[in-house]
Amino acid sequence: MTKVLLVGCGKMGSAMLAGWLERGLSPEDVVVVDPTGPDLDTVRVVGGEASIPAGFAPDVVIFAVKPQVMAEVVPPYSRFGGSVFLSIAAGKTIAFFRAHLGQAATIVRAMPNTPAAVRRGITVCCAGPEVAQPARDLCQSLLEAVGEVGWVEDEALMDAVTAVSGSGPAYIFLLAEAMTEAALAQGLPPALAERLARATVAGAGELLRLSSDSAAQLRKNVTSPGGTTAAALAVLMAENNGLVSIMTEAVAAATRRGRELAS
Repeated sequence: MTKVLLVGCGKMGSAMLAGWLERGLSPEDVVVVDPTGPDLDTVRVVGGEASIPAGFAPDVVIFAVKPQVMAEVVPPYSRFGGSVFLSIAAGKTIAFFRAHLGQAATIVRAMPNTPAAVRRGITVCCAGPEVAQPARDLCQSLLEAVGEVGWVEDEALMDAVTAVSGSGPAYIFLLAEAMTEAALAQGLPPALAERLARATVAGAGELLRLSSDSAAQLRKNVTSPGGTTAAALAVLMAENNGLVSIMTEAVAAATRRGRELAS
């Protein structure tokens, strides 16, 4: 059985852990390192690297802590040199981990997103040049427990991945907020306004997931010439200040910030 050492058990770490256990990973094969001591009944939790049980030899060490503390957290784990090191931290490059874990370390960088909590996430991975196929397969299997998995070969693309899918759920939640506010402005009661926005965003997302049609085609399916949807889309699709322009600018800003974090 695969032995997993999970370093950090916040929202994303907890989501992944739950997914692994649901898929049949034995609690005895997991150790969680988290100084805040999350209340977990099923797996061993220790406060730091020095408290990892003697003899525990992980197949994979997963770093699920904030990028800002990664430099102080990572170095002690270099003693697990035979493991695959999988990071889910935004902005922290493969070169960063090599500098702290050794140039020969097997490193996979990944960016999941928060729908992992309901097993609807998507994660994109990038492997270091030394990573063999079995190590890639192991990471893919673990990450598939919380949703879809894709790979890129060019690590420079990971900043754009982070900007689109890593940060993307926040854009959708903002859309629901904006729709709620717009509904209130038209006189709908608050409870109904929020319900309409949430159900519409969630339902449209599920339709998009299940349909073989493109997003553009699904949009056209809703839009009758000269109708109410067309009137709204004329505003949202304005050439210079419409939603596409705003989203392009927003994703570019997030991509730039990812590069700044890497430096």
